Amino acid sequence: MMDQNRKRIYLCLAHMSEGGVEQKYIQKAFDDNYVVPLGPNVNQFEQELELFVSHGASDCRVVALSCGTAAVHLALKACGVGPGDEVCVQSFTFCASSHPITYLGASPVFIGSEPDSWNMDPVLLETAIQDRIAKTGKTPKAIVPVALYGMPYRIDEILTIANKYNIPVIEDAAEGFGSCYDGRVLGTFGHYGVLSFNGNKMITTSGGGALICNVDADASWQEIMMYATQYRESYPYYQHEKIGYNYRMSNICAGIGLGQMTVANSHISHHKHVQQLYQQLLADVPGISLHQAPSSRYDSNYWLCTITISPNLHIRGEENAYSNVTTKAVGGAAGVIHVASSLHTDLEPNANVEALRIYLDNAQIEARPVWKPMHAQPVYKGTTVYTNHVEESIFKVGMCLPSGPCVTDDDVRYIVDCIRHSIIN
Repeated sequence: MMDQNRKRIYLCLAHMSEGGVEQKYIQKAFDDNYVVPLGPNVNQFEQELELFVSHGASDCRVVALSCGTAAVHLALKACGVGPGDEVCVQSFTFCASSHPITYLGASPVFIGSEPDSWNMDPVLLETAIQDRIAKTGKTPKAIVPVALYGMPYRIDEILTIANKYNIPVIEDAAEGFGSCYDGRVLGTFGHYGVLSFNGNKMITTSGGGALICNVDADASWQEIMMYATQYRESYPYYQHEKIGYNYRMSNICAGIGLGQMTVANSHISHHKHVQQLYQQLLADVPGISLHQAPSSRYDSNYWLCTITISPNLHIRGEENAYSNVTTKAVGGAAGVIHVASSLHTDLEPNANVEALRIYLDNAQIEARPVWKPMHAQPVYKGTTVYTNHVEESIFKVGMCLPSGPCVTDDDVRYIVDCIRHSIIN
């Protein structure tokens, strides 16, 4: 099954619409000389996002930004997070969910996961809130649940707890564009909702993100817009009364986004189809379990399809899985990295998981471990965490499989065939 001449199958890369709609909007930006971080494409993209996330029903406003991390940052700022404050944030996530807390001089309080959705455990959340009040005399300033790999969180239970203690909720739906809980789009439940349009997301603007404003939508939208554009007063010269940021999305990137909106629903449908195909083809593969929605209330976009691998399953090359220090970025868009300083860390995937990743990589298939929990990251050593160790257990056995719009049915069959072949009977 190993095929070195086969095309590379990437984990998840968004692709352009048919007919190059994106190019039309980009060309118009050049023709109109709107090659700046504002303009008609940005305005229209925000309006289309408002319709998409609300289904035309709820009152929300959207601010298009340079990245999803900026959206998290501005949402925290709008919730009044500052030096000395604490924010309850899901531990099982990418660093962009927690790093902006530290930008503001606040401290993350990491919340572990429940086993069904893999997302924030509401029981641990309330335990954490009560304990922080008892120990610090202060209530956490915000709660940040995350739609891990597109899977919805238990937003009804989280909101009940948040309302009980009067804490605003910032939904990090960066991976959950179009995912729904009880038929309602993620990002529209809390005070704010975060979206990402990075190149590997459900739709892309190359980079980019957006912040959904739900509570006092017009007023909060106006304030977020001010912070996103350097917080300038209306004098004929530049006057600043607060510290702002240069976070506005460019008119060029928004043009790409407008083209992507024409294929947003088809992209989501494709990811769901790939998930169903994996479910069918992996059903009889021993030791491999596909993560699925806990119930019909969870309508995941399945941004990434994820599996867990039994510790008892043996993979070809397992004995050499951690024999070499990693010296380059894993994946097509992993960015600039430091060379790893050691073979092992305190918490890492099991040897059979790493062996399968290497095996698939040699077969031209990009696969990756699931996110390493934030509370286990060296940069957050000593940070407060409330966990039952569910996310740690999943990290040891979890893996992400390709699911993007460019992944065909034949690709999925090839991936599953390679997984079968990698297993030592």
